[in-house]
Amino acid sequence: MMKNFSLTLQSANEISSYIAEDHLCSHELEIINEMLVAIENSDTKSLEYFNQFGETLRHIHMNVHAHREGLKFGFTEIAFDRYGWLKRPCFLETEKLAFGVTAGYNQPSSLTIGMGPNGKWTYSLNYSFGTAGGGWALSVFDKPYTCRSGALTAGLNDLKNRFTAVLGNIDTTNYKQPLITKTLADIAAYQHAQVQLSLF
Repeated sequence: MMKNFSLTLQSANEISSYIAEDHLCSHELEIINEMLVAIENSDTKSLEYFNQFGETLRHIHMNVHAHREGLKFGFTEIAFDRYGWLKRPCFLETEKLAFGVTAGYNQPSSLTIGMGPNGKWTYSLNYSFGTAGGGWALSVFDKPYTCRSGALTAGLNDLKNRFTAVLGNIDTTNYKQPLITKTLADIAAYQHAQVQLSLF
């Protein structure tokens, strides 16, 4: 990792070495290639833009990517934590819904939706099949939706599909069928209630 790195018109060789030494994904390469184009064009204004995102090349391209993803939701602030990474923005109007609440299991599954400053919504899931499960927090890397109902519907369908996929799984240690059927029933009941509300 480069220490106290600053992009200049003479940084092309350092960037090329970084590309050769690291296994970069497509969006990382795109951002780094933007830097190389800026150097080739002597575009010091673009280099100043990139330099505000960190003191190592890795910090710069990862923070630029995170910032651009945040812009999709209207998050414009550029602020860093003590480790030099872009701070996670806080979504507005967050709502959390729980499914599969039973007396025998401690952790129900949940769907959380949230809105960015520009009115775009997204969702996150935390799901428990018993012992197995997974999830993630609300993030600017998630898909943006134009309205609350769009994010809610997508999240409910995602959660429903995950539980439907393990319905009847013979591994009853990791996939507790009573919990799975209860969660699916809760999702169906919630979706039915939403349809009923839309009729009024």
